[in-house]
Amino acid sequence: MTGNEALTTAGLILTGYLIGSIPFGFLAGKLRGIDIREHGSGNIGATNVLRTLGKGIGIPVLILDVLKGLLPVLIAQHFSEQSLIHILTAFATIMGHNYTLWLRFKGGKGIATSAGALIPLIPLPLLIAVAIWLILFFTTRYVSVASIGAALAIPIVTIVQQATQNEWNVPLISFTVLLALLATWKHRSNIRKLCNGTENRFTPKSKKPQPQADA
Repeated sequence: MTGNEALTTAGLILTGYLIGSIPFGFLAGKLRGIDIREHGSGNIGATNVLRTLGKGIGIPVLILDVLKGLLPVLIAQHFSEQSLIHILTAFATIMGHNYTLWLRFKGGKGIATSAGALIPLIPLPLLIAVAIWLILFFTTRYVSVASIGAALAIPIVTIVQQATQNEWNVPLISFTVLLALLATWKHRSNIRKLCNGTENRFTPKSKKPQPQADA
């Protein structure tokens, strides 16, 4: 790798992280006069925004979280033809959402942002994972169950697809496995609640909560 290529790679990875770090859920809460971290699950992701502030705010946050995963990978594909650089940019973007520097490296669980980052990389496995998410969600009403199930399905479907095509992209497969593990780790508190029978089923709010003073 030449010096210019190294700089380009570093720039793409940094760009991915910074775009991924934009905490749209947190900013949406501030627009409504609340700190979203003090409501519901305390998460800044779209699910908690939907629960707390309703569809009018939650759906735009969901779309923005997907787009901030998609955009850096598209930029990386424009500036480089190397699959590994696309993967590294996608991973940096997801880590930006999960561990945003603007909120002391605390963020969301990365499901929507991961989906956006995977659109240009593995569209078919992602589409199947989305279908699995929908099936699990509408049968259980647990977002956590749907998210974990979809995340675990992605590496499996990716491996099956590559096996049928006899095209083995080891970095990409490793990336999907890492994402599945990361998603499961970020949902560890939900897993404990599921085991204890205390996990809440999804019930979106139609009205915003009263503003509260930040801690």
